[in-house]
Amino acid sequence: MPFLRFKGIDSDIVRHAAPYLIDQMSLIANLPKETVKIEVISVVQITETPSSVEIFMFQRDQETHDSLASMINQKLTDYGYANVHVFFVILNPDLYYKEGKPLKEIPRNVETTFM
Repeated sequence: MPFLRFKGIDSDIVRHAAPYLIDQMSLIANLPKETVKIEVISVVQITETPSSVEIFMFQRDQETHDSLASMINQKLTDYGYANVHVFFVILNPDLYYKEGKPLKEIPRNVETTFM
């Protein structure tokens, strides 16, 4: 967690941007890199729809969400994608289940101290 789901963005571009996106998501949202999941979703457009990034994640403060959206938008702009819609689907840890059990606790980076 979180899941970044790209629609209308070339999968090779997403694959190339993935290491940067994972690093920045981890840094900005204070979560372990291995929890960031990235997918490219194929869709059949029935009406005109914009390219978009759906971010399924647990609630963070507004500044964190703003920073994540800005970072993703800038990276996609760098690859020539303009006017991409970035939006969050906020998940509740009490309603997120792993192996049939609610998660209850939001994963965070663990700070290590060295002696």
